[in-house]
Amino acid sequence: MISIFYRVNGKIAASQSVADFHSLRLSDVLWIDLLSPSGDEKRAAEAFIDTEIQSRAQAEEIESSSRFSETDKAIYANTNFLMPGPEEYTMEPVSFTIVGNTLATLHEVPLRSFTELQRKMLAIPRLFSSGYSVFVNILDQRIDLDADMIELMTKESEQFSKRINQEEDINEDFLLDINRLQENTMIVRENIVDKQRLITNMLKSDKSPRSLEPRFNVMLQDITSLINHTNFSFERLSNLQDTVLGLINLDQNRIMKIFTLVSVLLMPPTLIASFYGMNVKLPLEDFNLAWVGILLLMVLTVVFVIWLFRRKQMM
Repeated sequence: MISIFYRVNGKIAASQSVADFHSLRLSDVLWIDLLSPSGDEKRAAEAFIDTEIQSRAQAEEIESSSRFSETDKAIYANTNFLMPGPEEYTMEPVSFTIVGNTLATLHEVPLRSFTELQRKMLAIPRLFSSGYSVFVNILDQRIDLDADMIELMTKESEQFSKRINQEEDINEDFLLDINRLQENTMIVRENIVDKQRLITNMLKSDKSPRSLEPRFNVMLQDITSLINHTNFSFERLSNLQDTVLGLINLDQNRIMKIFTLVSVLLMPPTLIASFYGMNVKLPLEDFNLAWVGILLLMVLTVVFVIWLFRRKQMM
């Protein structure tokens, strides 16, 4: 699917047909959005802007030269957009190509920030003077969405903390939930750092309009605060994880203590029973009620062990 946004009579119009490229000038087109495009759509967009649009495989590469590069006539930038799922977050690579004042984007799944921006462009065209302004607004909305996700994760970690304080469901599954949230926090942080590198490279580029520098700087400040927040959240989750591990260990130690106490209590009676179970001559065995005396002796040993443990404050 292809969406073309271009200026006409002071307004912004949209088209979804590659045939309109024949009647448009490159200077009039603000944004070409390629959503899981066909081969013909991608080739038509590349022919219109007269440069290659990077593929998904190129957008997924992690080398610095692959994340951002520029030539005499184009800027190539790749970054990841987070896709929240029921259990974990996934990253969707997005490729940006800027030629002159025209922006071309390539992605494989619908993105909320793109959809909202497209509606905003048609409603308030005066805010979008070039492809660079579209690019800045995409990043700005993406950072806001990342901040919302960080806020949700913070609330989730607060719920975990309350459950620990109330000692509710402190078990291995709860520990796995904390670990899952830690992984999501790391993914969000990695995604934000990637945006930070991208914006820093844009500020260094000679092709980037100087008028956008204040907005880039504001976004960098927002990103810095988000990184600090994710660092704090990760440390908090690590502390919660240590607390849960400590509580689980305490429960296990308590169980082992009970088993140990029972074993020690039964040792003296077992020893007495073992003696009188031998085929040798022993005291009291000739009496008819000898078993009563042996039983009382066994009970006394148990009482003595309990008294000794209580005196030593071991139970």
